Amino acid sequence: MKTALIQQSNSANIFDNQKRLIEKIRQAANQGAELVVLQELHNGLYFCQHENVDLFDQAESIPGPSTKIFGALARELSIVLVLSLFERRASGLYHNTAVVIEKDGSIAGKYRKMHIPDDPAYYEKFYFTPGDLGFCPIPTSVGKLGVLVCWDQWYPEAARLMALAGAEILIYPTAIGWESSDSSEEQERQLRAWQLVQRGHAVANGLPVVTVNRVGHEDDPTGQTRGIRFWGHSFVAGSQGELLYEADTEETIHIIDIDLAHSEKVRRWWPFLRDRRIESYGDLTQRFLD
Repeated sequence: MKTALIQQSNSANIFDNQKRLIEKIRQAANQGAELVVLQELHNGLYFCQHENVDLFDQAESIPGPSTKIFGALARELSIVLVLSLFERRASGLYHNTAVVIEKDGSIAGKYRKMHIPDDPAYYEKFYFTPGDLGFCPIPTSVGKLGVLVCWDQWYPEAARLMALAGAEILIYPTAIGWESSDSSEEQERQLRAWQLVQRGHAVANGLPVVTVNRVGHEDDPTGQTRGIRFWGHSFVAGSQGELLYEADTEETIHIIDIDLAHSEKVRRWWPFLRDRRIESYGDLTQRFLD
């Protein structure tokens, strides 16, 4: 499956961001991409660095303006497209939602981000209600896509449940970066831990992983921090955790041919699903074992 990763730097100009994305998507399709994955909240800036009720005006319905624009593009180019949108479900009810567009331009399915962070510069709990659609792979013409979003990538439970539900690949639209006051050593530890945990999901579930991050520096409008420098490093790991591709910190369009059939061989060699002791895992539903 020829998969394109589009890693982009954004501005506050949503129209320009979309215009540049569309150009990159066209370029990827012209190079043979069948599946194109975009970064988290790709239409604009990562607005969660501060809390501002006026920013809810950026949210949109699904179906809505973005699914119309990118749906028409997917239909024209005959590609499957993974979007990441700020969803307005109702007044006062918003989600961080990934949407998969099928080759005919229709919505194949969506996933609402389940794990919502609340940390300095990542005040997502102010904006997003946790998802309620569960961990359900989205069937498409290129396979069953286990789409999760950013903070979900740290949780092995999310990856496992997608795998148990039949996902053939794990996909993570992402927006993560460094606060500039961190030392270079700490920045490197954060980046490698982020990559390592997701490569672990690939190994534990025998599935390839595709992660697409944004790049560029985005200011904190409040001035309380020095903003975020998004670290990029979008990557693809194979079903044994092997690193098949890793971007740098610049804008990137990269196409990689992912062998989904290899997962069948890996799962025969390493039958982790067979050997799970499901009768002993009940305590996983507890917050903590005192």
